[in-house]
Amino acid sequence: MPAFRYEAVDAGGSTKKGVLNADSARAARADLRAQSLVPIRVEAIAAQVDAATGQTRSRGFGDKLSTVEIALFTRQLASLLEAGLPLEQSFTALLEQAERTYVRDLIASIRSEVMAGSSLSDALAQHPRDFPDIYRALVASGEQIGQLSRVLSRLADYIERRNSLVQKVRLAFTYPAIVTVVAFAIVIFLLTYVVPQIVSVFANTKQKLPLLTVMMLAISDFVRNYGWMVAVAIIAAWLIWRRLLKNPDIKRRWHAWLLNAPLYGKFERSLNTSRFASTLAITTGSGVPILRALQTSRDTLSNVAMREQVEDATNSVREGVSLARALSAHQHFPPMLIHMIRAGEVTGELPAMLERASNAQEQDLERRALTIAGLLEPVLILAMGVVVLLIVLAVLMPIIEINQLVR
Repeated sequence: MPAFRYEAVDAGGSTKKGVLNADSARAARADLRAQSLVPIRVEAIAAQVDAATGQTRSRGFGDKLSTVEIALFTRQLASLLEAGLPLEQSFTALLEQAERTYVRDLIASIRSEVMAGSSLSDALAQHPRDFPDIYRALVASGEQIGQLSRVLSRLADYIERRNSLVQKVRLAFTYPAIVTVVAFAIVIFLLTYVVPQIVSVFANTKQKLPLLTVMMLAISDFVRNYGWMVAVAIIAAWLIWRRLLKNPDIKRRWHAWLLNAPLYGKFERSLNTSRFASTLAITTGSGVPILRALQTSRDTLSNVAMREQVEDATNSVREGVSLARALSAHQHFPPMLIHMIRAGEVTGELPAMLERASNAQEQDLERRALTIAGLLEPVLILAMGVVVLLIVLAVLMPIIEINQLVR
C-alpha cells in the first residue's frame, strides 16, 4: 500500500503534517476527512528506483540515515517487538516518533512494503544506502529463526558499541588536530605579517643582518609570494593520491604498508581486527552460516590487505579447514584472536569467544588511540615552541647587535 505525506487543517485551524497509507491520493484525502481534517496537500512518497539495480536511490545530498539514527531506529524497533507489538504497529509507532522528514518517509516506505506482504529484510533491501548488507543479513537471519526482536537487540548493541568506539577515537585526535591548525595559523601570521613589519626597520640602517634573520626573511618572502602555490600543490597532490588509490594494486600495497607502519601499524591492525571480530560474533550468534558470516565480516574491513586475507581464510574454511587454523596462516591477525577462536570452536561457544576477543581488541584500540594522541600533543607543542622561538630570535638578534654597537 503506497504511503502519502500530507498537510491538513483541523477544526481548530491548526496545521498538521504526517504520513499515512492509502490505496490512492483520493483515498488518502478521504481518510483525512474521516478524521475531521481538511487536506491541504497530499503527495505520494515516491521511491526513486535505479533502473539497473532495481533498488531505491537517495533523493539528494544528505538523504541518508546517520549511524546514530540507525542505532536509534534499531533499538526502538527491537523494544517494540519485544513488548509484543506486531511489526506493522511497531512501524506505526516509529513513524509517529520520527522527527526528520527523510526518516519519516523512509519508515513509511518500509511499512508500506511490509503491509504489502514483503518481509522486513526485503523491505530494507529497497534502501541499501541506509541499511548495509550486514544489517539486512542479520534481519533475514532473525526472521528465519523466529527471533527477530532478539537479533535486532543484539544488532542495536553492536551499532551502539561501534559508534561509541568511533567517537572515542575521534575525541582522542580532536585536540592534536586543533593544536596543529592553530600552530600553522600562528606561524603563517608571524611569517607573513609580524616578521616583515619588524625586520623592515633594520633594512634602512644598512646593518648586516644575522644569518638566522636573513633566512627567516627569505622564508617570509617565499610564504607571502608563493604560499598559495604551495597550498595548490598540496591539494593537487592529495587529489592525485586519491586517484592513484583507485588502482587496486596500488591500494593493496599502500594498505599492506600501513599494517607495518611504525606506531600506526598496530593501530590499523587493532581497528580492523575489532571490526572483524565484532561483526563475526554477531553474525554467527544470530544463526548466519559461517561462510556467509565471514563474507559479511570481510566487507566491514577498511584495509584491503586484511580483506584479502579474510577471503583466503574463507576459501580455506570452505575446503574444511578450521577458522582458527585458516586465520593463523596470516600474520596480521593477533594471536589472542586466534586462540579465542580455537577455544570457541572446541567448546562450541564461538560467538561468545569472538565477543570477548572483540571487546579486548576495542580496549586495545582505545588504548593505542589515546597513546598516539598523547604522544602527538607534546610533540606538536614542542615543535610550535621551537618555530616561534626561532622567529623571535630572528627578530631580536638585530636589536641586540644595535644595542652592542651603541655601547
